[in-house]
Amino acid sequence: MESTRKSLIAGIEESLPRMSKGQKAIAAFILSDYDQAAYLTAASIGDTVGVSESTVVRFAMEMGFEGFPHFQKALKEELKVKMTAVQRLHASGRLAGSEDILGSVLLADADRLRRASDSVDRGRFRQAVDIILAARRIFIVGVRSSAPLASFMDFYFKYIFDDVRLLNPTGASDMLEQIMPASQGDVVIGISFPRYSKRTIDAMKYSRGAGAAVIAITDKDGTPVSQVADCLLLAPSDMMSFVDSLTAPMSVITALIVALGLRQKDHVSQNLEKLEHLWDEYDVYDKGGAG
Repeated sequence: MESTRKSLIAGIEESLPRMSKGQKAIAAFILSDYDQAAYLTAASIGDTVGVSESTVVRFAMEMGFEGFPHFQKALKEELKVKMTAVQRLHASGRLAGSEDILGSVLLADADRLRRASDSVDRGRFRQAVDIILAARRIFIVGVRSSAPLASFMDFYFKYIFDDVRLLNPTGASDMLEQIMPASQGDVVIGISFPRYSKRTIDAMKYSRGAGAAVIAITDKDGTPVSQVADCLLLAPSDMMSFVDSLTAPMSVITALIVALGLRQKDHVSQNLEKLEHLWDEYDVYDKGGAG
């Protein structure tokens, strides 16, 4: 069974005095070059530090994992939070040798979508839909790389609901000032992926303390984001160089919009009919025609 240790790096550091000479060499490499170690095979790490592949596998098991793949997965998860943008860029060197970067990224995203389909709790998803439908006001919080996800949700939610507020992160105090009206009967949807935004977490904490329901859309349980949520929707988000892949989170949000739209079908239909007339009147969209 995988280790439940909160910090894998800290666990390695604490175990150093009890390690053999070969294990200490592996630990030293991981601690100094963890952004590389997370993407090397057990054999490659062994060649780098001068030990056998089996010694690397035993090292992973001594750290509380079933095998090296489980250890490596945990290391990658920890690095998503700890790595700087520069370290992420250097870690993407593994893609540089690919003759088809486009294909590599698309296939990786397809795998994330499959994992999201397998892992998203349908009961939680239905719970989120019910909470949002029952809310008086909807506040959406998402900053930095999560800002496009929040903006996308806000754009379509306004077709469905009358009072939707996207928090505009123009400053730390502004964020809290904008969330201040949230109270019982409202819902706050916080969207955050590694590295987790403290401003988003603070807004969620404040809202929950004020009595609002809080929904989190994030990558995994047990994080500061998930711990302040009443309802949790999970979607995998992995590093692709210095870029975070948000394909799976976008799909989960799209599914949420579709589910809510179907539950509010008559209201959405009326809004869209009014908008279509408005768009036609002001010639908003290109209708095509002869050139």
